[in-house]
Order: sequence, then structure tokens, then C-alpha cells
Amino acid sequence: MTDVKIKSALISVFDKGNLEPIVKKLNDLGVTIYSTGGTQTFIEGLGIDVERVEDLTDYPSILGGRVKTLHPKIFGGILGRRALEGDKEQMAQYAIPEIDLVIVDLYPFEDTVASGAGHSDIIEKIDIGGISLIRAAAKNYKDVIIVPSKNQYQGLIDLLESKEGISNEDDRRGFALAAFNVSSHYDSEIFKYFDGDNQSALKLSEPTSQVLRYGENPHQKGAFYGDLNEMFEKLNGKELSYNNLLDVDSAVNLIAEFNETTFAVLKHNNACGVATRSTVLEAWKDALAGDPVSAFGGVLITNAKINKETAEEIQKLFFEVLIAPGYESDALPVLTAKKNRIILIQKPVELPKKSVRTALNGTLVQDKDMKMESIDELKSVTNKEASISEKNDLIFAAKICKHTKSNTIVFAKDNTLISSGTGQTSRVDALKQAVEKADAFGFSLEGAVMASDAFFPFPDCVELAKNAGITAVVQPGGSIKDQDSIDFCNKNEMAMVMTGIRHFKH
Repeated sequence: MTDVKIKSALISVFDKGNLEPIVKKLNDLGVTIYSTGGTQTFIEGLGIDVERVEDLTDYPSILGGRVKTLHPKIFGGILGRRALEGDKEQMAQYAIPEIDLVIVDLYPFEDTVASGAGHSDIIEKIDIGGISLIRAAAKNYKDVIIVPSKNQYQGLIDLLESKEGISNEDDRRGFALAAFNVSSHYDSEIFKYFDGDNQSALKLSEPTSQVLRYGENPHQKGAFYGDLNEMFEKLNGKELSYNNLLDVDSAVNLIAEFNETTFAVLKHNNACGVATRSTVLEAWKDALAGDPVSAFGGVLITNAKINKETAEEIQKLFFEVLIAPGYESDALPVLTAKKNRIILIQKPVELPKKSVRTALNGTLVQDKDMKMESIDELKSVTNKEASISEKNDLIFAAKICKHTKSNTIVFAKDNTLISSGTGQTSRVDALKQAVEKADAFGFSLEGAVMASDAFFPFPDCVELAKNAGITAVVQPGGSIKDQDSIDFCNKNEMAMVMTGIRHFKH
């Protein structure tokens, strides 16, 4: 593999941040620098000589800056193959200088779209020259180094300082890989903007990734694509595993449903304990009481700051992950005493509004289930109307039901998850499982409420619920035999409300 020493560089960037040390090091190494526009002015402001692109091309920047570097003397200098005599002869014939290093970034198209800017402003942020320079330099990585964004600045600085600007092919290929990552992501974002909600093609692009220890099982490879640091600050513990991440995702989506102080315990993506209370300590104790057996090795999450008293109670349990918006300073030594415990601070970030999963030989995409009913949307369908406290519990249960694997039944009372039946092949089996769990942990279901993720095709579910002590039920409705369940409730003085919204989760 051929070593290449940087003798000339083209620099044209939108964002000048962190550029100064690179320019100064290039100057120290005697590198000829070509530039134009604002970048040229910036470099000259450092007292460093610059060869103007306009002087090289004998052409000014035109069309309001839309055309600056699109010229054979620029692209010939980048794409010319140093090992081919024919290329070298043509470059000499047309006085095209070799360009060994290209530092460029792209107009902030994605940020401009996110800002809510108008269409014309967004269109002007579609980069032409920059993307062309990136692709050209990356294609000719055998001779040229491409630095496509400031995320690669440190790698270039290391090369300039440790190797005096001399690169091997592996170095250049690594920069080219980063370049094609940048360019492909950029093009995907432009396509998605133009496509809007048409869903004419699927373009998924996450420019950052984290290789996991393994996938769902040790014999499976796994990776997470995205920036976890944007969402969490890790205070303690090992790296999150594939299964941890699935549980954490379920936990984050569940806790987002609650505004009051709430604690939730999850295992295998399902809640096994949830409680809303006036203090975080009470919420933790009552959430754990729901199923202390399943809580072992689980993922814990709260929407309240954790104090020392609560931390001392939590640390009595073996758990994998704890997530909170913050921790009192005296709580952290308690929680971090065991080095493998994963302690996270959840940061406020906007989560994706689409869910994506592979299926067969393709991919399924849908809107995430963002709908959650309010008390005002509960439609009473029975003679007996649910009380205010029952309605509050019905909404509480419905929130948990929405985030539990189907088929599911959830029992709740006093803003506490009593028990649930999860992932069963029949709704009756889910209900029986929930009753058995409540009995196993000594919970009375007298006066509790029930939530179902889908309608009751027969009245057997409400009959079983009545026998267990349930007094109020929430379900979406929609069965051709809804009236059978309503009639049973009327005969047995049960309250039933319908929402019209199904919450299947597969």
C-alpha cells in the first residue's frame, strides 16, 4: 500500500468551528491551501496564505455562490490517479494541480428542515459542491484524504501530528468510509423531505452505531444504530445489552404516559409493577410490591428525582438498569456501590414517531401508537357509571395495557398495578393469568378495575372479572357481540366504558 504525503489541501466549510488548529498544522507542514469564500477569509484572518480557487479555475463564484468549486481543475486535481501515466499527462497538459486533502462539510439541510424553515430556504440548503467534493475524494481514496465533517477533525489532527501528514491506504480508506456515511445520510434526508408522507420508499439512515456484546442470545451478533449519549447520561455500570435496550425502550415509552410521580418495574418488555404516588419512595415501594419476584433483574424507571432514602430501598433489589431524570448527590454512592449496575439519567429528547421492524423479505413501518385516552373520552355504556376514582384507575390501567404485549388484561386499584396477564393467545387466558398472579401475591381484587387492549368477543371475560371482584372495565369495544358483555355488566351492577381505540402490541 502506497504512503501519500499531504502537499496540497482544498478547504471549503460552512461551519468554521475547530478548523483553526488544522489549518495551522497544515501551514506548519508546508501544505499549499486552496480555498474560497468565507473559508478563504477565515484562513487569511489567521495570517496564513491561501491560493484562491477563483485564481486556479480562472472563474469567479457565480449564481449567488451556487457554483464555486465545480470545475475540472478542482475535480481533476482530486480524481486524477497518481499511478496512471495518462492521468498525469492530462493533468500536466491542463495545469491541474494534485489535491491530496479535501476538508469540506455540507450545508445544514437536516437542521434547516427541523427548524421549520420555509421551502425555499430548505432548498437552498441542499449542498451541491460539497457533496460532489466528498464523493470525488472518497472515490479516489487511494490518493486522497477526505474529511467530510468536523466529526473527523480529530482523526486528521492525529494523522498530522503523529505521522507528519503521511497516510497509508488504510488511513485513507477509513476517511472514505466516513465520507460515504455522511453523503448517504445527507441524500436520505433530502429524499425523506421530498417524499413527505407518501411512503414511496424506505430510507433508514443512522450515521452512528454501537456494537453490542451480542444480540438477543449470545450466538447472535447485535448493534444499536443511533446516539444513546443524546438520550442518556450513564453514571455507572456496564454497557447496555441488546435485551437491556429493548426493556429500556419499553420503560421509556411507558413512563412517558404519566405526569404524576410514578415508578415502574419492567421485565421482558412488560410492566410487572407500576405505582403513582405523592412521593418517589412510596411509588417505588408500591410498584415493587406488585411483583417482587419478576422485579429481580429487571429495569426500573421513574419520572421523579431519586433521593437517598429511596436509593437505600432500591439497592436492596438486584436490578439491571435504573433510569431517572436525576439523582440527589447523596443517593448516587448508594446506587453505584455495585459496579455493574447501570444507572442512567434520562435526557429530554424527541423520540421517533414511526416504528420499524423486519418482516419476511421486507420491512414493516407504521405510526407509533401515540394515542392515549383521557377521562373525558371514556364512553359509559352501562346503567352504572364508573365513579371518579374508578375512572382514574381505568385510565391508569389503560396506560399500562397499551404498553403490554397482547393479548393482555390489566388489573389496577388506587393508581397501582395489581397484576396483569401478558402475551396470551386468548383474552380469557390473559384474564385467568392476571387473577392467579393477584392471588399469588395476596392482593384482593375487590373494587379493582380491569383494562383490556381489545374488545371482548364474548361475555366470558366480564363474567370472570366479576367473580374476581372487578367493579369497572375499560375496553375499546367494536365486537358484534358487545351488547352481550354490556348486558352482563348491567345485570351484575358493573360499570363499563368504551374508548373506540384498540391498543394491540405484538
